Formats: sequence, C-alpha cells, structure tokens
Amino acid sequence: MTKNILYFLFLALFASSCSNTKHLPEGELLYTGGKIIVEKSKETTNKERKLLQTESNKLLIPKPNKKFLGLRYRLFFYNLAGDVKKEKGFGHWLKYTVGEPPVLFSQVDLQFNKSLLQNYVENNGYFNAKTTADSTRNGKKVEANYNINTKQQYKIKSVQFPTDSADISIEIYKTQLRSLLKDGNPYNLALIKEERVRIDSRLKEKGYFYFNPDYLKIQVDSTVADHQVDLIVKVKNEAPKIGKTSFKINKIIIYPNYGINADSLSVASDSIVKYKDFTIIDNEKLFEPRVFDRVLYFKKNDLYNRTNHNLSLNRLVNLGTFKFVKNQFIVSNTIGNYLDAYYYLTPLTKKSIRVEILAKTNSANYTGTELNVNWSNRNTFRGAELLTISAFGGFEVQLSGEKNGFNVYRFGSEANLIWPRFISPFKLNSSSGFVPRTKATLGYENQNRIKLYSLQTFKAAFGYIWKGNERTEHQLNVTEITFASPQNVSDLYNEQIAANESLRKVVEKQLIFGPTYSYTYTNTMQKRKKNTFFYKGSIDLSGNVTGLVTGANIKKGDTIKIFNIPFSQYVKIQNEFKHNYKLTKTSQISSRIIMGAAFAYGNSDEIPFSKQFFIGGTNSLRAFRSRSLGPGTYNGFNDSSTFLPDQSGDVKLEMNTEYRANIYRFINGALFVDAGNIWLLNDNVNKPGSKFSSKFLDEIAVGVGAGLRFDFSFLVLRTDLAFPIRKPYLPEGQRWVMDKVNFGNGAWLKENLVFNLAIGYPF
Repeated sequence: MTKNILYFLFLALFASSCSNTKHLPEGELLYTGGKIIVEKSKETTNKERKLLQTESNKLLIPKPNKKFLGLRYRLFFYNLAGDVKKEKGFGHWLKYTVGEPPVLFSQVDLQFNKSLLQNYVENNGYFNAKTTADSTRNGKKVEANYNINTKQQYKIKSVQFPTDSADISIEIYKTQLRSLLKDGNPYNLALIKEERVRIDSRLKEKGYFYFNPDYLKIQVDSTVADHQVDLIVKVKNEAPKIGKTSFKINKIIIYPNYGINADSLSVASDSIVKYKDFTIIDNEKLFEPRVFDRVLYFKKNDLYNRTNHNLSLNRLVNLGTFKFVKNQFIVSNTIGNYLDAYYYLTPLTKKSIRVEILAKTNSANYTGTELNVNWSNRNTFRGAELLTISAFGGFEVQLSGEKNGFNVYRFGSEANLIWPRFISPFKLNSSSGFVPRTKATLGYENQNRIKLYSLQTFKAAFGYIWKGNERTEHQLNVTEITFASPQNVSDLYNEQIAANESLRKVVEKQLIFGPTYSYTYTNTMQKRKKNTFFYKGSIDLSGNVTGLVTGANIKKGDTIKIFNIPFSQYVKIQNEFKHNYKLTKTSQISSRIIMGAAFAYGNSDEIPFSKQFFIGGTNSLRAFRSRSLGPGTYNGFNDSSTFLPDQSGDVKLEMNTEYRANIYRFINGALFVDAGNIWLLNDNVNKPGSKFSSKFLDEIAVGVGAGLRFDFSFLVLRTDLAFPIRKPYLPEGQRWVMDKVNFGNGAWLKENLVFNLAIGYPF
C-alpha cells in the first residue's frame, strides 16, 4: 500500500513537471532560477563566502516560479485553468490568484544580474572580485549560473573625523564615539551611507536645520596598506553656508484657526495675543494661550533640535482638536542665525453628533444589536478639553447555549470629560510626543434579564492616561467606584437560588471603590515585522485603605458597611500576552496567554461577582459554552438547579493558538487550539474539586476547531466549530477524549460540537 502511494506521488510530480513546460509559448524556455557559486579562496573564510552567497541570491531578478516539494504549484494551477476569457469567476480566480504565469528565460538579463553582483561584492570590500555569468539548459528549462571570484576583502584601517576649528567640524568630531564605522571591520558602502545619515541626525540636534547628508563625503584611501583603507570624513567644499550654520529659535507664531483661504492669515489689531514666548494670532480667540505652552517644546533662544521639532508636532496632532497641523521654519529677517517658527493649525468641528447601530457579540454567546448616540464637544473650556455624552440601548439574544430565551435588554448613559494635561496637586509632566490626559467618567446602566432580574449599575472614575512612546501606554484611575443594585428578582430565579446557593451572589448589592492601574505594550503597528507582540498587565484594588483604617475583618464578624452595604476589599491582578508570527503575506500564527488571580480579604470573603474570572465562549475556550467550565474539576451540569449558573473563579489560566490564512479575497480560514480553566482559592462545599492546587495542570480543559472569517472591512463576521478533546470534570485517567470523537454519531455531535457566531477576531 505504501509503495503504491509513493508511486502515485512520483507520477503526480512527474506529470506536473511535464505540464509546467508543455504550455510554454513557442520558442520560449522556463526559467528555473539562478545559482551563485562563490569560489573558495585562501583569503576568504567559509563564513564570509556563505554570507556573500546568501545575500547576493536576494539580488537576482526575476524570481522563478515558487516550488513546494519540487512542484511549481502556482504554475501548475495557472496551466490547469487553461484559457480564461472572463475577468471574474472561478476560472479567473484559479488562474490569476491561485496560479501565476511562467517566468520565461527571455525575461532574464544575465549581464544586468552580473553587474548587480559585481557592484554588491565591490561595495562590501571585495575590490578585486571578478564575476561571470552563463546558463545551463535542460530540455525546455534553463538555469542561470553566476560565478564570483572574491579575492581578499578590504578592512578599515582607521576612520578620520575633521579636526579643524570650524564649528560644524567640532560638532562632527564629537559624534565619533558612536560611529558605525569601526577600525578592523570590513569595508561596507551601505554602512558608510548610514554613517552620513547618523552624523546628519546628530547635527540636527545641534541647530543645523539646513544641513543634509549629501553635504558630507567620506573619502576612501586604499593606498595606506595591503587590503586596508582609511576613511576620511569631510564636509564638502560646495556645501552652502546656510547648511553649515547652527540656528536658534527667535519668534514663535501660532495661527490656531488657520484655513485654506487667505482671510485666515489676516491680522486684526485685537487678534494678536502675546503669551510668554508665543505670538498667537486668533481672530475668534478659540483657545487659551496656555494650551500651546504645554504642547510646544520650543522657547525663544532655544537651539533648534529635531527632537523638540517632532515632539511639538506630535503633541499638536495628539491633542485631537486639530484637523490639520502644518509647521514652517524661516530664517529670521531681524536677527542673524535665528529661525522664526510658524504653526498653522486647522481646528476640527467643535461640536458633533454621531449615531451608531452596532451588531455585537460577547463571551457569553449572546448576539444582538445596540444603538449609540454620541455627542462631542471639542475644546469645551477653550483648553482643548473633550466632553462626550453618550446614550445607548440594545438587546442581546443567546442563539445557542443553556440560556436560550433569557434575553437581555440594556440602556444607559455615560459622560466623559478629558483634559489634555495632568490635573494633580503634584507637578507631573510627560516628555513624550503624546499629550498626557486626565479623564473623569460618570455612567449609569440598567440591564434587564428577562424572567430573572434587572441590575442597575452606577459608576464613576477619575484618573490619568499617558504614553511613554507609541508602543507603551499607562492608565491609572486614582479612584474607580461601582455600585450595583439588583431589582425585580423573579420567583424563578429565587427557586434556583434555593437549589444552588452560588446563584445568590449574582443579585447581591455591591459597592466597589479603589484605584486601578494598567500597562500596555504593543508593536503590532509595525506591519513589516515577522514577530509582533502585545502585553497588558493590570492591577485592581478595592477598599484596601478603608479596610486598613477601619480594621474590617469578616472572619471575626467585623464587617464595615457604607450606606448599609458592605464594601468589597480585594486585590486582582491579570496579565495578557499576545504574539503574532507571520508565515507569509496571507498567513500567520496568533497566540495568547491570560493569567490572573484575585484575593479577597478584610471586609470580603470572596471577590465581587462582576470582578471574578470566567472562561469558555466565543472569545475564550470555544469548545465549551460560555461560563460553563470549571472551576477546577467541578461539573456545573450536575447541579440540581435547572438554570445553569455562570461559573466563576479566583484564578484563571488560558492559552490559545490559531493558524490564520486567506482562502479567497475577503474569506479567511482558521485552525485553533484552546486550553485553560479557572479555580477558586478556597474550598467550596457546593463545588467539590474547584480549589486551586499543585495539580492544576491536570485540570486543564482543551478544545480544538476550525472556522471562517468573513472580512467585509467594516465588519468581520466569524464562525467557529469546536469540540473538546480534554474534559477536566471527568475522572482522572479518562479526561482525554480524543478517542471518543465521532462525527458520524448524532448524540456525540449534540453533546460536544459547539458552533460559535461572533463579530471580530477572538484575540
């Protein structure tokens, strides 16, 4: 049997190979690629040869048709599609999207590639190298052959920076400690060009606004020693005087209400405001002058530098108040070696209203719609503040799961006021290009769970948001208050509480207050990187100071109440890490790890229900219904309650890995593995097996599945089918259930196969 399979594969590959050349145009040959041989030499090490061969291979053009296991698969599909007359349809897709046309030898310019290789080796210090080019034909296939004889590579003997007394020469000399060119390193033209850019960047920090890398030359003297060169850094004689002049800042003129018409630059006598070092020309007096003192880094008589130049522009854009930001530096006509700085700022519309109709899903398998009405007022108090007031209402229906029919209706409102600065009794500053913000929030939500209960939630928060750079962000809420009050608890729900006491905590009044902090790092915006990361760590504290001051201790019966409600006291920490690895332009592997723990003490014996950890569902372990898994080895399906409770825990571990690839245009596919569980820190007599212990790895649930993602640009609709392969609530030794998988069995499908419909990617 195995021999037959191998024989069949051999025939398939042979037939495919023949078909690759069968359909070539008359007189044409198939180009199979270029082969470069770097000749062995006593003067060249094996490491140098391998590096040359690897890098020079990247230069050859064109690239041959792609191969996999010896099969030029894309060319195979191109030929398989035959003649396609229509510009759309399956045949066109197969021929031009899946397939690719043959790369012909007539498209190859051997002499051009030879010159590319010769230039490359010379630019890397092999000045005496010789390159030849030829080709080898085999039937209707041709391979290009290139031979490189390198000789000995030239190394850097010394790097000489200017030593004359000119100001610019002195500044260039000061940069030599961080030079990219080091004695003893190989000669490298690309690195020499980078060195010119590096020196220019350092000069830009010293006031040389009009300098550029082309004003520098680095002379090469190859006569100093055998296979060695001296590099001599000089400013070109033809460099203009203005490029060799260091400038300071003179006037700083700001137009905060600049438009494209000429009237925006007209100056009325009462529209000019002098504030510190700034001249603000604003006919409508839209902004308080102090706004610009906070965001502009330049002051009068400051030496020009590119860092402050870019930071100022970044902050103006980051204010979120201006539609366009334009900057110009002009040589002052009143004082020598000075620049006048002009800022032309076009404001966004001050007031706006936005109406959104959203389709939404959540981790509890609920799908629904929501209407949002958002009103915004930019520059509310003339200090670039942003006031937003929103009202929302919507409903959610569980399309699959144990709570089908228990629909959720919700409505509420939220107001946010953001100041583009730190509001604090202490002096706080941020030196990044991102404006720090102070944010105050007030909100109310009414959630009505049909047949069960309604829940009113009031919240308030005050805190700070700031970024160290484009990759890191901090958010500190000095205080965050949540008050939850249940209403209209139904008899049905009370009956279930009698059968399962854990349901009671869902409808208990809660008062939560305390600081929260989160730190986020991401480089996912760097699209060209093969590996990108996202990390978010957060800590949530409630009632800690109050509990300490009052001496609250629920274990001794000393429970402290505020407004006749016991306040919550706990510490909660959570870490989330994501990693994306790009395999090709259209495929990647995405992974996520979530680890969290929460500990109640003092005035509380358990974490508030809304702050506990949950697992399972469309954005979690997709092979398990939302919040139905755990804690530990506990099986909530065995409860005498007919209504399945939301299983929650104090500790959470979750891991997800997903292979994603494009299938056709807007359709993407995925294969995934999800694993994890939640646990309690303390024993619970009603939930045996739920306590976290050293055996936690033996209590991990695992699910696998596949799905489709329909990316409509404005909406990503996701469908996933998943099933468990490890069930932690089964007896030890029986938890792996891969041998029980049976897609032909209706009972197995009904019990194990979970369909998830969601919006957006799971992580």
